[in-house]
Amino acid sequence: LKVLSHIDSVLRSPRAPPLIYRRSKGLVQNSIKENGQECGFEHLPLTIEMWADQLMALKDLHKSLRKVSLELVPWHTADPQDNRESVRVEDLQFMVDAILEEIENKEKTSQTPSLPTLFAIVAHFQKLFDVNSLNGVYPRMNEVYTKLGEMTNVMRNLHELLGLDSSAPPTVVVDTVGKLCDIINENVTEQVQQLLGTQDIHSIINKLEEHECFFPPFQALIQDLLCLLEISNLDDILPTVRNLK
Repeated sequence: LKVLSHIDSVLRSPRAPPLIYRRSKGLVQNSIKENGQECGFEHLPLTIEMWADQLMALKDLHKSLRKVSLELVPWHTADPQDNRESVRVEDLQFMVDAILEEIENKEKTSQTPSLPTLFAIVAHFQKLFDVNSLNGVYPRMNEVYTKLGEMTNVMRNLHELLGLDSSAPPTVVVDTVGKLCDIINENVTEQVQQLLGTQDIHSIINKLEEHECFFPPFQALIQDLLCLLEISNLDDILPTVRNLK
């Protein structure tokens, strides 16, 4: 009776889960009254069996969480419960909290590329810019950056000189420069034609041929006159001839 009384006091404790204490509905054969209070334990075997199953499942859950923890937080390998027969709920809660914290940290650092990704980026850069070794990556990066800055400045100046919008693509700049060169070439051809006094290309060729025939004898004559008159300047030929008269 004393033992049953102690059990009854535990069952009626405020800390006891409601599941383990149920007031009997009527007269029960095995019920014991002490100090005018009932002690009904007919449902406890089923409850204890359920608890035993839950404790065994708790150990299985602990093993599963250990596997997950080793994958996500391998640095938390020291588990004080490994050498204990019992597993506490707070130990499982600690493992779950550690896993959740690791997941949150991974979500925060998800923008950081992995090491294989960085290797792939470096290899791609070496392929694009013909870099044979890792030591040449930084110098080539600096060279590419310098060239890019120069090209950016050139394109900006061309946009301003050609009166183009800053958003105009390079193809538009090239087309505009090509049209400008065509206009310049047309003007030069026209100026040459006006200088030679003809609009006919065949006439230009004839004049050049006449020049080639006339100029060498004329140049030889002038050289002879300079030597004969003992002068060196073309402007002195005419005054010297007049003095001879």
